[in-house]
Amino acid sequence: MFNVEMYKGSRQENYELVKKQLQALLHGETNQIANLSNTSALLNQFLDRINWVGFYLMDENNELVLGPFQGLPACVRIPLGKGVCGTAAKKMETVRVEDVHQFPGHIACDAASNSEIVIPLIKDGKLLGVLDIDSPEKSRFDELDQEQLEEFTAILVNHL
Repeated sequence: MFNVEMYKGSRQENYELVKKQLQALLHGETNQIANLSNTSALLNQFLDRINWVGFYLMDENNELVLGPFQGLPACVRIPLGKGVCGTAAKKMETVRVEDVHQFPGHIACDAASNSEIVIPLIKDGKLLGVLDIDSPEKSRFDELDQEQLEEFTAILVNHL
């Protein structure tokens, strides 16, 4: 079902296809861990030039805690307002960073990461967590990635 060879259209067409795949993958499943796990696997397969994709989830202490992901082991806890993930969570808006080494307070979980995009997961005005994607390339993520990944996460949030 998720053959990378399927992604041969324009970037926009490929994003439309992966959003449809996400809807099919989540259809009828209500378990949050299962849905987040499959979503991170789908993005890991779909996105090129990335080295980490996964979720940090809000816990009862109002802190981000590592959730399902694909990639090397990662930082387990991130306070709100700290690093790219904590900043996106605190602001409740997407943060796209062209060079993480220039980001004040960047938390280096993987020294190979050079750019990052973090999209908050918001449901009924409440922050559930964030989707975090890292790349070893500087300036890997652009406006199209941000727009499409925000739409992608909106689909996901409807199943959380």
